Amino acid sequence: MTMDDPRLHPSAAGAPPPITEADLHACADRQLPPERQAQVAQFLAAHPEAQARVQAWQQQNALLRGLLDPVREEPVPLDLALPPARAAFPWRSLAAGLLVATVSAGAAWSLRGMVEAGAVSRMAASGPALTGFAQRAAVAHAVYSPDKRRPVEVGADQEQALVTWLTRRMGAAVRAPALAPLGYALIGGRLLPGESGPVAQFMYGAEDGRRLTLYVTREVGQADAAFRFGQDGAVNVFYWVENHFGYAISADAGRDVLMQVSQEVYRQLKPG
Repeated sequence: MTMDDPRLHPSAAGAPPPITEADLHACADRQLPPERQAQVAQFLAAHPEAQARVQAWQQQNALLRGLLDPVREEPVPLDLALPPARAAFPWRSLAAGLLVATVSAGAAWSLRGMVEAGAVSRMAASGPALTGFAQRAAVAHAVYSPDKRRPVEVGADQEQALVTWLTRRMGAAVRAPALAPLGYALIGGRLLPGESGPVAQFMYGAEDGRRLTLYVTREVGQADAAFRFGQDGAVNVFYWVENHFGYAISADAGRDVLMQVSQEVYRQLKPG
C-alpha cells in the first residue's frame, strides 16, 4: 500500500476509521480490540495483497516463538552488577537479551520500512500528518499499548532500575514524569530501536483502561524543533524538542488532554 492508495484515506463521516499500517501490524500480533479486528478482517478479505503481508508477519512471529519460547518468560537483565550466583550462569541473561534484541530488531525494520517507503496513512483534517520521530512514536503506541499481557519490558515496581537501564543505553539521563495528578499511573517502560540508536518509551494507564505513552529520542533535527500536534488514525500525538531530545505524547485521548499532559511533562523534564 502506498500514500496514494485510497484505502488509507479518511473515510466518510460516520464510517469506521481507515485501515492503517499500524492496524495491520496489530492484527498480525493479535492486539486489536474485537470491533477493530472485525473491520480489519473485512478489509483483508477484500484485499489479498494486504492479507498476504499479514500472514507473512504471523508466520515470522510463529517462527520466533518456536525458537525463543524457552526464554520468553525470562526477566530482562537490568542489574548493572550481577551477583556471583547469576554471573556463573550468563547464558540466561544472554538468552533473554537475545529475545529482546530480536523482537526490537523486527520492530525497527517495520518502522524503518514504513517511514522510508512513505507508508503513512492520510490524516483526519483535525490532525496534520506525522513525520520523523513523532510518526514512529504513534506506531509504537499503536503496537504496544493494546497489549494486555506484556505492554512493557520493565514494570513500574522497578522504576529506578528501568530509569537506570534506559539512561545507560541512551547515553543520557532519562526519567519517567509523575502523571498521577493528571489521572495516569506509570505502568512501566521499554527500550525501542530508532533510526540509528535506542529510544525510550514510558507507558501510563488511566483508571478507565486508556493508555498513554511518552516516547523519548535523541534522533532529532532542526526541522522538528517546535511544539506540534498530529494524528495517525485513532492516535493523537503532541511532540516537541528540548535540549537535543525529542518527546512525543501519544494516546487516543483528545487534543486538550494531550496538551495538558505535554505541558506537565515539559515542566518536569525541562533543564533546571
